[in-house]
Amino acid sequence: MELSLDDVRRIAQLARIAITDAEAAATRDQLGNIFDLIEQMNAVDTTGIEPMSHAQDLTLRLRADEVTQTDERERFLALAPETERGLYLVPQVIE
Repeated sequence: MELSLDDVRRIAQLARIAITDAEAAATRDQLGNIFDLIEQMNAVDTTGIEPMSHAQDLTLRLRADEVTQTDERERFLALAPETERGLYLVPQVIE
């Protein structure tokens, strides 16, 4: 995919980035390299290959699911200026 300098300037404007003409030309070249790489990756035949969540087949070490902290909800609610049915009451900020 070929980008023009106008395309790069428009992308920069949408991203709220101020760039010079020299930066736009360099960015166009860099984006062109990225698009070329994407085209090469799309050309690879992946028929029969299952998608993976990670590039390496790793298994995570598991630990026991144990409670490590006590429930201090009531103590924290007691410190709040206003509560109702276990919830913090705050001033309305959106009408």
